[in-house]
Amino acid sequence: MCGIVGIIGKDNSRDVLLNGLKKLEYRGYDSAGIYVNDQNGHDSLVKTQGRIADLEAKLTPAVQGEMGIGHTRWATHGEPSDINAHPHVSADGRFYLVHNGVINNYAQLRDQYLQGVQLVSQTDTEVVVQLIAYFAKTDQLSGREAFRKTLTLLDGSYAFLLVDRTEPDKLFVAKNKSPLLVGVGDGFNVVCSDAMAMLDQTKDFIELHDGEMVTITQDKINIETIAGKAVQRAPYHVDMSVSDTEKGPYPFYMLKEINEQPTVMRRLAQTYLDEKGQPQIAPELLAALKQADRLYILAAGTSYHAGLVAKSMFEKLAQLPTEVSLASEFGYNTPLLAKKPFFLFLSQSGETADSRQVLVKVKQWGYPSLTMTNVPGSTLSREATYTLLLKAGPEIAVASTKAYTAQIALQAILAKALGETRQLVTAQKFDIRKQLGLVANGMQTLIDEHHRFDQLAKTYLGTTSNAFYIGRGYDYPVSLEAALKLKEISYVQAEGFAGAELKHGTISLIEKGTPVIAIITDKRVASHTRSNVQEVRARGAHVLTIAMHAVAQQSDQVVLADVNPLLSALLSVVPAQLLAYYTSLNRGYDVDKPRNLAKAVTVE
Repeated sequence: MCGIVGIIGKDNSRDVLLNGLKKLEYRGYDSAGIYVNDQNGHDSLVKTQGRIADLEAKLTPAVQGEMGIGHTRWATHGEPSDINAHPHVSADGRFYLVHNGVINNYAQLRDQYLQGVQLVSQTDTEVVVQLIAYFAKTDQLSGREAFRKTLTLLDGSYAFLLVDRTEPDKLFVAKNKSPLLVGVGDGFNVVCSDAMAMLDQTKDFIELHDGEMVTITQDKINIETIAGKAVQRAPYHVDMSVSDTEKGPYPFYMLKEINEQPTVMRRLAQTYLDEKGQPQIAPELLAALKQADRLYILAAGTSYHAGLVAKSMFEKLAQLPTEVSLASEFGYNTPLLAKKPFFLFLSQSGETADSRQVLVKVKQWGYPSLTMTNVPGSTLSREATYTLLLKAGPEIAVASTKAYTAQIALQAILAKALGETRQLVTAQKFDIRKQLGLVANGMQTLIDEHHRFDQLAKTYLGTTSNAFYIGRGYDYPVSLEAALKLKEISYVQAEGFAGAELKHGTISLIEKGTPVIAIITDKRVASHTRSNVQEVRARGAHVLTIAMHAVAQQSDQVVLADVNPLLSALLSVVPAQLLAYYTSLNRGYDVDKPRNLAKAVTVE
C-alpha cells in the first residue's frame, strides 16, 4: 500500500523519482505526485489522480531539481483525487510531506490545533504537515524540531518523508509501523519504502526502526530516536539485480511469476536440503518447535490459504496440533491458547500490518515465533524470534503466485525436519527432495501448455459474473485460493467451497451455465467430489474438472502429474492461476495491478 521515494544530491532527481515510483506500482495505488527543489529557490509540486503515466504527462521541462520526494497513494482518508494525492503542502508553503500509514487521532489534533487553518484535502496527512507548520511558527521551532514535536503527538502508523523549503539541502524522515529504508549512495542518498524502487541507484540500505527519525543530506545520514538519542546502524547490501525486477519477454509480471514456480521449488530444495535430501533447518528453531504443544499459523489472504494447506503437513509429518487463523481476527479475538504455543507468521512482504499487531502481542506474552517471508530485513522478519526466507525472488504482480507455492513448499520442509527430530516414521519416509522434483516437473508441464488455459478460460469463464470452485480434503484450501485469484484480477464473484457444503445452501445459486471448477486430487474423497459434480451438473452447471492422474477420468479437462497428496496443492493451484490470468487478460484488465488492491497491506 502506498509507496515513498526520495533523493538528495543528484541533478536528475525528477527522473530518479519517476523511475522509483514506477518500480512501486505493484504495491497498488490510485494517485501519484512529486515535489522537486533545485536548492536555489526554484521548486515544483505536481500530482494527479491515476497512474504514473498520467503524472509523467503533466511534467514540464521546468520540473527539475537536485532534491525531491515522490509518492503513490492508496486511498484511506478521502477519495482518490488530485487534491488528496501526496505530497501535501502546509498552508504557508514551507513544508512538503509524503506519508504511508494511518494516523488514528488526526481529527482530535485538527480540532485542537488547527482551527484557524483552511484544510484543502480530506486526508490525515495534511493535518500532519499543517501541524508541523503550526509548531514551527507558534513555538519558533526549526523544521526538524517542529517535526519531532508533531511525532510525539501522533497515534497510528506512519512512514514520513518531509521537506522544509527553508532548508532544501535536507530531507527529514520518521517511521512507526510502516516500512522505510534509507539508501546510501556516493555523494547522494535516497529514501524508499521498498529497496526495489532504488536498486538502480544503490544496493546498500539502512533499515529504520519504529520510533526513529532521520536527517539526511547528500553526504550524511543522522539517525536518532524521537527522544533525541543517537543511533548507529550499518547498511546492509541487497543482493538483487535490476533485471530481477523486470518483466523480460513476458507481457505481465503475473505470467512471469507463474513461470518461475518450478525454479522456486528447485531453489528451495537446494537451499534447505542437503545432498541426501535431509532438511537443513537451524537446530535452535527445531528445538523450540519440538517444545511446543500447538502451532498457531497467522496470516492473511493468500498466505492464510497457504497456512491451511500446511496444517495437514505439520499434523501428519510432525504430529504437532496446528491451528490456522486470520491475523486480523486473532489479535482482537484471541482464542484460549495452549500451554506451550509456537507462532508461525506467513507474509510475502513481511510488512503485513494485521500480522504485525499479533506478533507484537506474542512478543509481550513471551512466546517464540517464526516468520516465513520473501523479504529479508522486513519488519516481521526482524521482530520474530526466527526467520525462514522463501527465496522466491521479487514478486511484483499484486496477485501472489510463486510466493504462495514457496510458502507451502517451505512449510513442508519444516514439517519434515520437525518430524525427523521426533523420529517419526511418516516424516522419515517422506522423500521431500524427490517430491519437490516431481512437483517442479509437473508445474513445468502445465506451464508449457499455458496457452491451452486461454481457451479454457474463454469457454468456462469468458462472460460469467460468478463462479464456484469445489474440492474436499487437501483440495478444499486450494479451492479457496483459486477463487481468490479469480476474483482478485478478473472481478468475477468467485467462491471456494468444500464440495459437500454446496448442498447446505449455496447450491441454490447454481443455474444453467454457472461455472463450477472441481479440483480432484485426494483419493480419500475423490468419489465424493465426483458426486458433487453430478449434483451441480444436474442443475445446469458448466463444469471443468482438474484431477490428479491417479484419480483422473477420461472426461477431465486438466490432468495433473501424481505427487504425494500432502504436496498436491502445489500442482492443482497452477491451473487456477492460469485460468485467472487469462480470464483477466481476455476481459482487457490490467492483470498486474487490479483495482483497489495493494501488494503490501501496511495498515490494519
